[in-house]
Amino acid sequence: MPRGDPERRRAAATAILLAGLLCGCAAVVPGPASWSDAPDPLPAAVAREAGPGPATYGEALRAWKSAEEIAAWAGPRFAYDTGRALQLSETERGNGAAPEIIAPPDLFERPTGTCLDLARFGVETLRRIDPESRPRYLMVEFEPLQLQGRTLRRHWLASFRREGGVYVFADSKRPWLVAGPYESVDAFIQEYERFRGRAVVRFYETDSYQRRLRQTRTAAQ
Repeated sequence: MPRGDPERRRAAATAILLAGLLCGCAAVVPGPASWSDAPDPLPAAVAREAGPGPATYGEALRAWKSAEEIAAWAGPRFAYDTGRALQLSETERGNGAAPEIIAPPDLFERPTGTCLDLARFGVETLRRIDPESRPRYLMVEFEPLQLQGRTLRRHWLASFRREGGVYVFADSKRPWLVAGPYESVDAFIQEYERFRGRAVVRFYETDSYQRRLRQTRTAAQ
């Protein structure tokens, strides 16, 4: 995809994000042109199929068997916390001021957070109910944006394998979706870059978000 002038792209993206925040909404412009990690509007078909779901996280672990069931629960419930996203920016992590990532039982009780909070919920929950699918974190680094003095560039999702294919879910942009199968993570990234309308600088899968966050904080210091 055409890259264009990086400075002009970043300035335009920042203007879009600021407009969304000033309007008091977490999502900016829904769909492929959106630069926000907040969910797009819930598809009508997903909303119609939404049920009450398990009453507790323990009950969910006993009832759920697949990533699709996790996504069916998260889709109509997950809300994006823009203020928390700013607190988890690389700038705040470098200052040692970033909050802890929300544990899955706590996110179940109050399904509000950031992309990494939801990714942790997806990875750790799927490891409990379907460990053979080998859930991992997928970090996508976009071209950086500056918003309210913070640097925003990283987006976290969850990946897993099934019958030789790669699947991706627990995406704060589309929390209801299990995307796949793909032949490789690279194939997903190519599609995701087009969907988000943002240039991807790099990406990787990892078994834990914690080491990566610590490395980022040390580098910033």
